[in-house]
Amino acid sequence: MTSDPRSLQAPARSRSLFNSIKFFVFCHSLLQLAQLLVSGYMKSSISTIERRYGLSSQKSGLLASFNEVGNTILIIFVSFFGSRVHRPRYIGAGALLACLASLLMGVTHFMSEPYHYTKSIFASNEKSANLCQSESSVTTSSYNQTCLKQETPAQQGIYPMLLLGQLLLGVGAVPIQPFGISYIDDYASRRNSPLYLGILLAMTSIGPAFGFITGSLMLRFYVDFDKVPKEAIELDTKDLRWVGAWWLGFLVASCVLFLTALPYLFFPRNMPKEEDPDDIESQPDSKEQQQQTDTQREPTLIQFLKSFPKIALRTLRNPIYLLVVLALVNLSALLSGLATFMAKFIEKQFSQSASFSTMMIGGVGIPMAVLGTVLGGALMRRFSLSVSGASKLCTIAILLCMLTALPMLFIGCPTQNIAEVSNNSYDLFQCSSSCHCSEEAFNPVCGSDGMEFKSPCHAGCQSVETDNFSKVVNYSECRCVGGLGFALPRSCGSGCEHLLLPFVVLLGLTAFIAAFSQTPSCMMILREVPPEDKSFAVGVQYMLFRVLAFMPGPVLYGSVIDTTCILWGKKCGKQTSCQYYDLERFRNRFLGLQVVFVCGALLCYLLTIVVLRKRDRYQERDYQMVNQKISENAKEKELMT
Repeated sequence: MTSDPRSLQAPARSRSLFNSIKFFVFCHSLLQLAQLLVSGYMKSSISTIERRYGLSSQKSGLLASFNEVGNTILIIFVSFFGSRVHRPRYIGAGALLACLASLLMGVTHFMSEPYHYTKSIFASNEKSANLCQSESSVTTSSYNQTCLKQETPAQQGIYPMLLLGQLLLGVGAVPIQPFGISYIDDYASRRNSPLYLGILLAMTSIGPAFGFITGSLMLRFYVDFDKVPKEAIELDTKDLRWVGAWWLGFLVASCVLFLTALPYLFFPRNMPKEEDPDDIESQPDSKEQQQQTDTQREPTLIQFLKSFPKIALRTLRNPIYLLVVLALVNLSALLSGLATFMAKFIEKQFSQSASFSTMMIGGVGIPMAVLGTVLGGALMRRFSLSVSGASKLCTIAILLCMLTALPMLFIGCPTQNIAEVSNNSYDLFQCSSSCHCSEEAFNPVCGSDGMEFKSPCHAGCQSVETDNFSKVVNYSECRCVGGLGFALPRSCGSGCEHLLLPFVVLLGLTAFIAAFSQTPSCMMILREVPPEDKSFAVGVQYMLFRVLAFMPGPVLYGSVIDTTCILWGKKCGKQTSCQYYDLERFRNRFLGLQVVFVCGALLCYLLTIVVLRKRDRYQERDYQMVNQKISENAKEKELMT
């Protein structure tokens, strides 16, 4: 008696680790964590990159949103290719491309000249470079040499390279989540599939939080710790000129992405379906036959592109779908501003370091949003809410979100007194006019009278006191400083540090309540769309998120922030990043814009309630008319008999 060779090979094949859907879920969870870690890390480092390369907030906002460009262009084709391709290999290729993109962004650091923070003047004596000097001691040789280095082709290509890295990162992310979810759904058992997808959803939420926490750790290291000796680093993390090692996290993330991409080269195109005792033995065969039938009926690419506008128009004409998607677009735009610039807001408003501000977002804001999303789904399941109930839950959640967001507009302080922008700046400039201070100098000092100056030179300081480690502790004999006439080597700060705790509490509470609407909104979309259009509707939904929220959102927020700048930096005759903001305008416009988006979401959810009530009335009226006709027909039959 001879056995079939295929029956001998099948058990060996099924015992392979790469034929286990559980192992695929494990690998895909790690990959999504690594990929979203890069995305979160980019947003956590954006204000530091802005300071390092002298970018405006508008430019840094464009950089933060540029990864959505490639993602938006290609995401439509993912829904077409579906199971036609070797999905694990495409996922691995996308991960390797994201690895290359992360490496490209990190390598730009090694193409850059060492970070030169500006001092008061360029003098022959390094110790007196910050002080008020006579004209004879001023030299421009080192200044000109620094500017020549800044104008080299390699230095000018840094920003385009960062944009290219973001673009490639978006392209690499295209196949990872859609192909991974469809692959798991195809080969996981019916019982375990929701569990596996829930694990991936959790990683989707945790990834950005890990990115912000990683950013907080990396920004504590000086940007050029690999280029200059430790004893030569004069700045600390509280200095307004401090730039952290923003590039280090990209190199670490690139290595992690490379390691998590390797297993996908060994997963098969098709794997044995996960066994489930509740499944009928013949079900895999029937499902395989059904998949073959569906594959034969799949349209060509030309047919898919021709039918796209028709299906999109049919989907968007559904009022509930359109209103819910627009509500989520408003919330996504709010999220884009929160993720990109909230750390910068905390840093400026409450005089905190960049690493600490980033930790507040990664350690408080994002985890509270994740908790709110989970509890929103639990409420949907516990009370078995209908579409009408889900719309009411979303409306209540956003209304409460409005009540917690509004008080944040009033938590803050006026802008500190800055000599260069205050009303009596003419007298102050007169007293330091003979010091020949550079207009580009930026080395903030706080005078004994509470006035902040751009540098000791602008304060008219003529002597400096240092400690045993040659670290400056005090500037004295300052002509422009009232009172005792000395200045400390630091910013005066906003004086709002004590308000940070209530602000962070309200921020976490707002994120928690707003996230309650995520799961009910998704369920409303899935229940209102015909079954044959569900996957397409979800694809259109995420495309609208990118086009209307994630792409323009950071640029819009950056432009608004730029309007609140009161003193721009200069370097080599060119404008760089903002040095001082009007904190009241910064707070009102930045948080006010978020309130506008919350109002937009609230209006959309209120309209869903109105539309659903009107639809219920029409259905009830039609039901009554049908019953009336039935009763009339019954009476006619009785009369006839």
